[in-house]
Amino acid sequence: MIPVFKDPRKQAYLNPAGTDKPLRSPLPDSVLEAARRYRLSRLREQLVRYDCAAILLYDPINIRYALDVPNMQLWTLHNAVRYALVFAEGPAVLFEFKEAKHLGTAVSIVDEVRPAVSWIYMSAAQHQAERVTVWAAEIDDLLHNYSGGNRRLAIDKVEPPGLKALENLGISCVEGQELTEIARSIKSEDELQLMRWTVRVCEAGLARMYECSLPGRTEQQIWAELHYENIRSGGEWLETRLCTAGPHTNPWYSECSDYVCRDGDIISVDTDLIGPYGYCADISRSWVCGHHKLNSEQRTLYAAALQQIDHNLELIRPGLGFLEFNDQSWRIPERYVERRYTVALHGVGLCDEWPAIPTHPDVEYAYDGVFEENMVLCVESLIGAEGTECIKLETQVVVKPGGVERLDSFPWEEF
Repeated sequence: MIPVFKDPRKQAYLNPAGTDKPLRSPLPDSVLEAARRYRLSRLREQLVRYDCAAILLYDPINIRYALDVPNMQLWTLHNAVRYALVFAEGPAVLFEFKEAKHLGTAVSIVDEVRPAVSWIYMSAAQHQAERVTVWAAEIDDLLHNYSGGNRRLAIDKVEPPGLKALENLGISCVEGQELTEIARSIKSEDELQLMRWTVRVCEAGLARMYECSLPGRTEQQIWAELHYENIRSGGEWLETRLCTAGPHTNPWYSECSDYVCRDGDIISVDTDLIGPYGYCADISRSWVCGHHKLNSEQRTLYAAALQQIDHNLELIRPGLGFLEFNDQSWRIPERYVERRYTVALHGVGLCDEWPAIPTHPDVEYAYDGVFEENMVLCVESLIGAEGTECIKLETQVVVKPGGVERLDSFPWEEF
């Protein structure tokens, strides 16, 4: 029998008002309103910088960033039936699913709501060509009215018929995802308050998962606790299914399954949680099924993962180049190189964002850039070897003048 060690530090992250009650945000509406205005201004700054009259947005994450009007976010990731047109010096127009125009009228930064013209094959079929012509003509008309003669239109994503229709009207279409990623990379203090609340909800979900991490439970049963806390507390979805146990942790990226967790198994989770206000809490933890202390091998793996996190956190500061970071980053011991994680760190906001900086063995895929104040980053580690379990750790931080400030505090394991 493995001695039971239940970690009381984690229980502190459950709702103090009662685990049967959802968490309720203490933030006033003024914080959300200020964040909305800041985000729209950031987007417009980039339009001016890139000499674009406007940006056409189809990605629901970008629409959320610009106008904060979510609607069927996951469904519209693969069904392009709503979009937004934001001018550098002009209106912010939401083209909404025809039965949902009321969603945009309640948001002060939306200047106009129009019915969207849907020309995806599911809704248009053999009428796609005529629908896309109507769609392009409406965008062209707005450009004539508000662009001051500038025909450069940034677009985050659009299907080929739409791109061709716009270009046939003499519109110069510019890659827009770069523009949105740069805009989203620097957070305001109001955004950080919203993100801190999402992290709070996520950590309550992790505490529920820990409490549920008992022999005989499946990975899916344990993972469901994170969904439950997120959804009942105003969150939205989980981007991935990364909650695995024991031998299922290695190799990483096996999806959460009906594997029955055993006493002493490592349980590793990467939250990838889209929570309240649409912000992402992307943190990772590993602990032992049955509420035990780490065994000898698990301690060795965990210590290496924590060393990688701590070393890389110490490097980050405003003005440091991405390639400089890579040069100075923690060197993964040869034994663990094959099971290394995809990146050493990445940006995060409403989802995982630019930049993404690989670990040192993958420097050939790296690009340069500079860390700036109020970037939010997720610093990661995955440690394992052939025949071992894998430890997954990740912390979410904001870049400040003297280094970084952690946004999450859910405890690491003691050993």
